[in-house]
Amino acid sequence: MTAYEPRDAADAGYDAVVLAGGAARRLGGADKPGLRVGGRALLDRVLAACDDARATVVVADPRPTARPVTWAREDPPGGGPLAALDAGLRHTTAEHVVVLSADLPFLEAGTVRRLLGALRAGGADGVLLTDADGRDQPLVAAYRAAALRRELAALTDAHGGLTGLPLRRLTGALDLTRVPDPVASFDCDTWDDITTARARIREHGHVLDEWISAVKDELGIDLDVDTKVLLDLARDAAHSVARPAAPLTTFLAGYAAAQAGGGPEAVAEASRKAAALALRWAEENAPAAPDAKPAPDAG
Repeated sequence: MTAYEPRDAADAGYDAVVLAGGAARRLGGADKPGLRVGGRALLDRVLAACDDARATVVVADPRPTARPVTWAREDPPGGGPLAALDAGLRHTTAEHVVVLSADLPFLEAGTVRRLLGALRAGGADGVLLTDADGRDQPLVAAYRAAALRRELAALTDAHGGLTGLPLRRLTGALDLTRVPDPVASFDCDTWDDITTARARIREHGHVLDEWISAVKDELGIDLDVDTKVLLDLARDAAHSVARPAAPLTTFLAGYAAAQAGGGPEAVAEASRKAAALALRWAEENAPAAPDAKPAPDAG
């Protein structure tokens, strides 16, 4: 079942395979990819981090997602990570493939770009993250697709198939570069992990960015804007006019930007105009000079 047509290779040089079909035994069999952290399903958070992939394949039973993907399934279902990876790779054509699990609440696009950059700059078969304890995380990695296919074929020949084989059978045969990243490599295997992830996202230093990302996903908005510009506008409206003016003014600035065709530049221009108006408004309310004429009587 394919709902996504890959873009030209010139637009993006990698494909993504997301493994989302595990049993989640340590979560009591819960639907782990669908669990929400910061208001967004874990799977959608991972998909957002690789949204510039030429093709994105999710190996699992189809479900609603924030953006279209290609669905694949290992045969038989539940055959383990190597069988799932092999099934996903069959839908990819790029030279480089990012392989991800569906339970990475803190994965960001910058991390994906860093993995791909290191892979392209070196001669290794793959580049993977290591966690806070120095352990390899082969499902947060970028690989040369040819190397994956070569070793998966060799394992299939040696074992008569891939069902039930652990990932280390594959990674042990590859030349890998390791990049420490205890945050991006954090995965949610237990309810304690889910609780930790939810708490971190609500910390002061993260909550605003997380909220904006969640709102954009919910509303289907693919737009990166300078949030500082909008916050400055809200501050100016609140201080120069009245506190309720802040949300109304930022809404109107966004509406004006949409009317002008959208885009970060349109948002910035609408915000600039509204902020200038708020300052003019405040200047009119400043104490009058001693020789100023009184305002005309409305009566």
